[in-house]
Amino acid sequence: MDQAILFDCPDILREFLFYMETILGRSPKTVNGYYIELRTFFRYIKSVKLLKQIPKDSEELSEIKIDDISKDLICSVTLSDIYDFLHFSLETLHNNTASRSRKIASIRALYKYLTTKTNYMEENPAKNLDTPSQRKSVPKYLTLEESINLLASVKDESPLVTARDYCMLTLMLNCGMRVSELVGINLEDIRDNTLRLLGKGNKERIVYLNDACVSALGNYLKLRQQPETGTDRNALFLSAQHRRMTTRRVEQIVAKYLKACGLDGRGYSPHKLRHTAATLMYQHGGVDIRALKEILGHANIGTTEIYTHISNQMIEQAANASPLSSVTRKLSEQELLMQQIEAHNQEQKNSETIPEQENFANQK
Repeated sequence: MDQAILFDCPDILREFLFYMETILGRSPKTVNGYYIELRTFFRYIKSVKLLKQIPKDSEELSEIKIDDISKDLICSVTLSDIYDFLHFSLETLHNNTASRSRKIASIRALYKYLTTKTNYMEENPAKNLDTPSQRKSVPKYLTLEESINLLASVKDESPLVTARDYCMLTLMLNCGMRVSELVGINLEDIRDNTLRLLGKGNKERIVYLNDACVSALGNYLKLRQQPETGTDRNALFLSAQHRRMTTRRVEQIVAKYLKACGLDGRGYSPHKLRHTAATLMYQHGGVDIRALKEILGHANIGTTEIYTHISNQMIEQAANASPLSSVTRKLSEQELLMQQIEAHNQEQKNSETIPEQENFANQK
């Protein structure tokens, strides 16, 4: 957790953030996200309940400090207050559905903690809080051909960098791992054809490596230079300074090769490679959705369904696979006669149109 947060939090919020990080094992990035959403919420609550005014814009809201907010004010929040804040988020802050959903998740988590893990509150005001429905859009992903081109574009003056970058892209495209999981891999996590990953909430999972991954890992490890000292000496992927690769550096590397193969400017990112891996396994590999859930490390199979969008080709194949696809109705003699008359009339009409077009062309 960012230490700067500690000086901007009221005690009760600081306790909650510590709980999320130390007990529930949430990542620092996730904890910081909770803080940002709850800071916005309590700025609004302080302004409305104590200052008796509604902030006119996001700039005015950002000037409000929350370090002096009391426990009594936090515990006095009602469901109506929360809905008022969400309306403010929509109308004044212009938050979209996803942004408001993140705020709701943060508020729910805080008040669940205050009612079930502490004695601060008896009733949870966010218990019956509804979440705005979100439109499920098809995630962006690379096609099979684009994925192959991306891998083929990996080339650097340094053989070590080439092997490292190719290995990272191969693992992301074949295993569907998150970037944070990729950079967190240590040498001891590799065992034969398996790889241990540390996912969200410090949950471990084992992924199996196919031939492409084993080959890419082997080629990289032959060139990898082992640091003699340092805290990152066991990190699998190292920078030129012999430090563990950062997620930001991986983003830059992926962007570099996307540009090299002409795929830049299309909204692709390292996380889109995760979408790509899931999509290719589902569409081309026939992987069952339950197996895909385990590969991706999802806690809920509903999350996995986002990745298993069906391609137009699969929809067409499904339609043609119907046992009734070849069943057609036999036309009556009257219908056949009517079709013949219609075809004859159309043919005669076309033959009359052609001379008219030729005469028009000659006049020009």
